[in-house]
Amino acid sequence: MNRWFEFKSRLAGPPILADGGMGTELYARGVYINRCYDELNLSQPELVQAVHCDYIQSGACIIETNTYGANRFKLQPYGFEQDVEKINYQGARLARQAAEKQDADVFIVGSIGPLGRRLRPLGRLELSEAQDAFRKQAQGLLDGGVDAVFIETMLDPQELQTAVEIVRSLAPDVPIAAQFTLTDWDQSAYGTTIERMAELFASLPVDVVGFNCSLGPHKLLQAAERLLELIDRPLSLMPNAGELEWVEGRLICRATPEYFAEYAKRMVKAGVKIVGGCCGSTPAHIRAMETALRAIADESPLTRAVTISFPAQIAKESKAAKPYSELSPLAAAFEAKRFAYSVEISPPRSPVIDRLTARIKELHSAGVDAVNIPDGPRASARLSSMALAHLIRIHIGIDVIMHYTCRDRNILGIQSDLLGAEALGIDNILCVTGDPPKLGDYPMATAVFDVNSIGLLKIAANLNASFDLIGNPIPQGTTFHLGCGFDPGANDFEKEIDRLQRKLEAGAQFIMTQPVFDEELYYHFIDRLKRPDVPVMVGILPLVSFRNAEFYHNEVPGMQVPLWIREKLRGIDNKETAAEAGVEIAALALAHCRPYAAGAYIMPPFGRTELALAVISV
Repeated sequence: MNRWFEFKSRLAGPPILADGGMGTELYARGVYINRCYDELNLSQPELVQAVHCDYIQSGACIIETNTYGANRFKLQPYGFEQDVEKINYQGARLARQAAEKQDADVFIVGSIGPLGRRLRPLGRLELSEAQDAFRKQAQGLLDGGVDAVFIETMLDPQELQTAVEIVRSLAPDVPIAAQFTLTDWDQSAYGTTIERMAELFASLPVDVVGFNCSLGPHKLLQAAERLLELIDRPLSLMPNAGELEWVEGRLICRATPEYFAEYAKRMVKAGVKIVGGCCGSTPAHIRAMETALRAIADESPLTRAVTISFPAQIAKESKAAKPYSELSPLAAAFEAKRFAYSVEISPPRSPVIDRLTARIKELHSAGVDAVNIPDGPRASARLSSMALAHLIRIHIGIDVIMHYTCRDRNILGIQSDLLGAEALGIDNILCVTGDPPKLGDYPMATAVFDVNSIGLLKIAANLNASFDLIGNPIPQGTTFHLGCGFDPGANDFEKEIDRLQRKLEAGAQFIMTQPVFDEELYYHFIDRLKRPDVPVMVGILPLVSFRNAEFYHNEVPGMQVPLWIREKLRGIDNKETAAEAGVEIAALALAHCRPYAAGAYIMPPFGRTELALAVISV
């Protein structure tokens, strides 16, 4: 029952990623098409569970049971009609066990497909027979402990309505999704229009409506956009990997994972709540979709968030421990209106830092104001950013901006770390949510995310005001210069601006942007910010090759490299010439943005600090 409530609650949150085709995967693993795929729950449970595990590892948050055709009419030709409830129960248990094996907090959804017989008057199937068939299948799924039921790939409005009514009669509170399948983007094989579907959906006691199967992402998105104009319900969309076609005796789909990834972003931007795949889609498709959605999301779809508020007495009693200009050399540069440069230096994968410090000394000698130290960038295991920041400060003397993420620490660890950073003399802290483990080297790692970047800023601001995170006074407060991030090219710019305002309210004192390649996006951001009192360091990234540009554009969350830049680099074969072109592009972006920035945050790829110095010197 609690999981039913959790599923319904999640519908009010960020988009949810579902899994892909089950039959496609079973066929690919050697199960002939003349087998009963649903009965494999009993005879080859390890095979079915392996498919579920692969989808969970690919990032799916909804796992559908292998029960799409597990009704008595579809099981009858194989001689399994007496095992309806057993097959459905086992289907639910296998999916749950796969989630437990992966230690994954995913929703297990019972799949109910059409009966394969036409109801009267179009066919000979009596309504009572259909009701009995749906009842036995749904009972098996509910007994197996599903978190929701998806009634999918429906052609006949009457059959869909019958299935919904039966499931609802058995479990009044279970979440239900109702999905039609289409023969063209605007109607079903029975000639039911989207307008008629919207009327039916509005009359049914369901929590989610939508479409699946038959068509590829392009046409189903068209249908979804029309349906969203007609009905105010959470919408699900699970397209085939392109339209089915026969090739050398096999029915295949041609849409690539990359194509699915692009459409996943379009679906979410259009307002679709649940996205996934159907026939032809594989774990590779779901993995690509997960990466794409991660790039436009604030945080993991299943991330918890702890709400932390300033106690009332802080606003009345707290005073800044230091004037702004004394918080750090970087703050002093901002206060003096002197354009400041910071260069990103990624921590190494070992404790050996000799080569790294040599490069930092060169930056310091060249007049660079600070170095940025990312915290486990792209969820990789590297030297502690706090340890490296401390070593740089004591051995080189250059100012440091230490990135600090919420991924790896709970709220107790965060407070301890911040107090430790103060004791080590670290002044500037960039508060970020952090890349989830699934993006990095250890996708099996547990993410904490007790808070996001906004909550982290509130904790740090509390410490600056001499209070701990629940408002207890502490003998001496911290003196952090707190920064936050912003993406001028965010897909949902209004949401990004809203989050930035909340970050500033939470205590952020300066802003560092994602790399800017299109100055118009940066100008638009500055116009909307309307905070000349808040220093902004514009992000600048000197690209080194076409492949480098493609990687950042397609695989790094929050990065968008315009097509004209990628095309310009595509035609350059020589590595040094490509790097020179990247420097010119970066220097031009900096020149355009400099009049509206307090500094530049330069991110040279592969640790090539000489490129950062080249950008500064142009």
